[in-house]
Amino acid sequence: MSYCSFISTMQPEARKALHQNYHDNHYGFPIHNDDELFGRLLMEINQAGLSWETILKKEAAFREAYSNFRIAEVAAYTDKDRERLLQDAGIIRNRLKINAAIENAKTILLLREQYGSFAGWLDHHHPLSKDAWVKLFKKTFRFTGGEIVGEFLMSTGYLKGAHSEDCPVYQQVLKAAPRWMTT
Repeated sequence: MSYCSFISTMQPEARKALHQNYHDNHYGFPIHNDDELFGRLLMEINQAGLSWETILKKEAAFREAYSNFRIAEVAAYTDKDRERLLQDAGIIRNRLKINAAIENAKTILLLREQYGSFAGWLDHHHPLSKDAWVKLFKKTFRFTGGEIVGEFLMSTGYLKGAHSEDCPVYQQVLKAAPRWMTT
């Protein structure tokens, strides 16, 4: 079932509103800010094994816990910060996911040196097939399997498929010129 179909059949209203906002205003739209790209990757990694609803409910707590997704700050986290995150009930307290966030932030800083930005690195490798993206991400980042990479790339406009073509949001996404349109 596509996210669009999921939204249209979802109840009750409170859950629908949470997903509807993400679906209508974020999912599939290009992100040009590196910190926000990193934040989306961090959230996709934390979703592994959990529902997306859980992650959406915790987004504000993730932002607070991870310095509003500021890459340079997260990359500088110490063991004390790791322990703080492990004690933070507002986020997913999984040591592997926390370590991945910190190490991936360090990796993005290195990518910035060569490509100018995280988005620059993504643009440099675009277009790739999903399988090729997954291989690249697994080689480059921590805790990035096929589902995580696919959702990250669809949700940020690098891979097609975030919305069905009959979804009203699809036309808005097209106006935002996602990278998948430039293959």
